[in-house]
Amino acid sequence: MESKTPIIQEFANYTLKNIFASLGLSLYVIVDTLFIALAAGAIGLASLNIVLPIFNLFNSIGLMLGIGGATIYSMNKERDSSNNDSLYGQLLISGILVGIFFVIIANIFTNQLLYLMGANSQTINVAAPYLRIISFSAPLFIVNYISVNFIRNDGNPKLTMIATLSETGMVIIIDYLLVFVLGLGMNGAAFATLFAPLTSLVILTHHRFFPARKLKLKLRMPNLTLVKSVIRLGFPSLLTELSTGISIFVFNIVLLRLGGNYEVAAYGVIANICIIVLAFFNGVSFGMQPLVAREYGKNNWKDVRKILYASLVTCSVIALVCYIFLVVLKYPVINIFNNEHSNLLVTYASYGIPFYFLSIFFSGININVMIFSVSINQPRLSFFISLLRGYLILLPTIVIFGYLFGVTGVWLSVPFTELVVALLSILFLRNILTQNFA
Repeated sequence: MESKTPIIQEFANYTLKNIFASLGLSLYVIVDTLFIALAAGAIGLASLNIVLPIFNLFNSIGLMLGIGGATIYSMNKERDSSNNDSLYGQLLISGILVGIFFVIIANIFTNQLLYLMGANSQTINVAAPYLRIISFSAPLFIVNYISVNFIRNDGNPKLTMIATLSETGMVIIIDYLLVFVLGLGMNGAAFATLFAPLTSLVILTHHRFFPARKLKLKLRMPNLTLVKSVIRLGFPSLLTELSTGISIFVFNIVLLRLGGNYEVAAYGVIANICIIVLAFFNGVSFGMQPLVAREYGKNNWKDVRKILYASLVTCSVIALVCYIFLVVLKYPVINIFNNEHSNLLVTYASYGIPFYFLSIFFSGININVMIFSVSINQPRLSFFISLLRGYLILLPTIVIFGYLFGVTGVWLSVPFTELVVALLSILFLRNILTQNFA
């Protein structure tokens, strides 16, 4: 039996690499938002926030196929590796087909989609070309998500970290050149987005030189039974990721009714800051996931529990540090995005930060429990938590709290939701641990 030190050291190794990878991707999102704010102001931020739910949708598909497929891959490595030979290739074909579908829909029904997302006469002319351009990144992002998850679960988190950080650095440079040097504005930021998954995929091809590589690339037409199994395990991750886009949509609608474009822009600032915080939690959870899936495949329940507890403690410490930082330094952080020196933007965003970010004390718990549940082949719990967290509690709470308490209620809807779901998650998690790992 393995001692405590090796598994915790392995957890720390995976977690650090995945945190850096998650932060790298989040840094690109933040810088891209900053460039758009500088180039197009508050209307640009509002337009970006309107497009984000659509962009979020094809990212969610990629995450679903990546997490679901990589989990099956990890479990099969310990049980029946013959089933893994064409799994990766089948999912790549599936991802490319879905991505092409997104490109077609986004370019044919551009305005209809944007008006559905809450666009108005001020934002539609800015958002439409942006959506058309970034839609062409859909197949690339989906394939990249699949590849990152498989390669990480094949024992090479270092390469996925390098790919993500390199992708971020390269795209920030291209973003700057297109937006400011060539003067393409927000459309330049959209073109730069295409280079993000391309850069990552080029670097990920070096996995073929990895000495311990077991992953094989055998392109096969998708087997529906296998794809259904992948979707079953990955669907909670899709719901979690997709809930971000749907909640942005509902936030936009409610805030537009309570105020206007500046309230939506303030939410855009807060949501982008939150991306950084959630990147820490995602990094910890994705670092935990391959180890838990592997030890579950070995029936090593003792180490499964150790990894879970280490992950929960890590997220709690991160939440405390981030909350203190954001409350104390909220004005400098907001002003990074405030090139127009708008007092309204500062007022709305600074008021919302202390309320909204109470949620992070519970978000880490919920993300951990969801990923953990999938890793031990119990996707129903993860699915249930995803539904509560992203839909059944959050969406009506945004509307009801907004109606009862105005903008303050909108900011409090997220921490309220995360708290309720965290309490339920702990109860369900305790039941699982008692039944299986006692």
